[in-house]
Amino acid sequence: MKRILIAATVVALVSAACGGGGGDKSAEAAPARTVEVDMVDVAFQPATLTAEAGERIRFVFHNRGTALHDAFIGHAAAQADHEQEMRESEKGGHGGHGSGDDEANALTLDPGQRGELIYTVDGTGPLEIGCHQPGHYAAGMKIALTVA
Repeated sequence: MKRILIAATVVALVSAACGGGGGDKSAEAAPARTVEVDMVDVAFQPATLTAEAGERIRFVFHNRGTALHDAFIGHAAAQADHEQEMRESEKGGHGGHGSGDDEANALTLDPGQRGELIYTVDGTGPLEIGCHQPGHYAAGMKIALTVA
């Protein structure tokens, strides 16, 4: 009886470790490529990118400027909403990690910091990566991300 109980426990543990059935495995998929992005003054470098619908990209951001910068990935309407939310926020940032539904696509970096976001590109049209620190987005601190 003791052997059966031990065997059942081992089978249960192995099954749990290997996974099985359901669940969104895309969240665990490795990114197809890595894109390095510099944040300087009120600009991202590069300023334009192209991606394929469904492509999973690891964006690595380097704040090489002297000001606080952030990055938010989304469509133009989401950028406008996020700009408003950032203005109403007491903190004015994402704490480097983000929180909430849209915040999984956002981060904030102090000068000299590095951070990354992994994003799967949807096929619904052009996207942007915008910085929403006061005045930065209005000054053009955004990346146009064309979906091919």
